[in-house]
Amino acid sequence: MKILLSKIAHARSGDKGDAANCGVIAFKEEWYPILSEVLTEEKVKEYFTGLTLGKVERYEIPHLWALNFVLHNTLGGGGTVSLKLDAQGKTIASAMLLMEIEVPEHYRNLI
Repeated sequence: MKILLSKIAHARSGDKGDAANCGVIAFKEEWYPILSEVLTEEKVKEYFTGLTLGKVERYEIPHLWALNFVLHNTLGGGGTVSLKLDAQGKTIASAMLLMEIEVPEHYRNLI
C-alpha cells in the first residue's frame, strides 16, 4: 500500500548554512516505526536527486516520534550567498511530505 507521507506525519525545515534541515514527526506513536523503517538516508537522498548534492544524514528522536534529516550541499551556499529561490530550505518539509511511501505489510493494519 502506497500513501503520501503527509498522511502519517508532519514536518518542519530550515537552513543550517548550506545544508537543509528537515524534521519529520509521526502524528501517532504507532506510526513512528513506519517512518523509521521507510525513511532511510538513501531514500531521502534519492527523492531529492538534483537538489541535494551532498550526503544525507538521519538522526532518530524516538521519544518525539521523529526523524531529523540533514541534507548537505542543498542550499547553494546558504541564505546570504545563494541565488536559489528557497535559500533557507523552508519548502523542503512541504516537498518531503509529498513523498509517496510504501507501507510495509506488517504495519498496514495501523493506517
